[in-house]
Amino acid sequence: MSIVEIISQPWHWAVSGAGIVFVMFLLLWFGGNFGASANLRTMCAIGGAGKNVSFFDYDWKAQLWNLVFVASAAVGGYIAVTFFSSPEPVQIAQATQDHLASMGIQTPQTISEGLGYVPSEIFAIENFFSLQNIILLVVGGFFVGFGTRYAGGCTSGHAISGLSNLQLPSLIAVIGFFIGGLTMTWVILPIILSL
Repeated sequence: MSIVEIISQPWHWAVSGAGIVFVMFLLLWFGGNFGASANLRTMCAIGGAGKNVSFFDYDWKAQLWNLVFVASAAVGGYIAVTFFSSPEPVQIAQATQDHLASMGIQTPQTISEGLGYVPSEIFAIENFFSLQNIILLVVGGFFVGFGTRYAGGCTSGHAISGLSNLQLPSLIAVIGFFIGGLTMTWVILPIILSL
């Protein structure tokens, strides 16, 4: 079996769990905090926003490792899709497929149908300027950005880094993330998709 075949096989969830634990141990050891959204602040600081806004006036060079992490995630995603992608679509429970179909969203069954990951009803270029997509992508994107800033971090920062540091604010934020996600899935999304 080649290395590509070994890497392409499904791995046990504990492998990624152990990797996250290892990274968090290193971060705690060296006094770092993990969070993808912190990179937005770093990029603004690099661009000179600290001259006008005190929030961006800090030693951004100490956060360069976090930019490397996000860049590596993008490069890793490209490599995974280009060289290791499966011809099979993502396996989604039949009950979930049926529920999405009841709201007018078809689950991609082939790579040509939404790259096998995302439904064309939402993410296809020709549907981009529909009212539903503007609400989902633009308004939703605003709320994600606002919520991230208001909560003092994103899901990865609070759920991985904050909880591993036993921070009560991170526990409260993660509970809020779950409540928001469930509310969006079961209440708000069906309303938006019915427009």
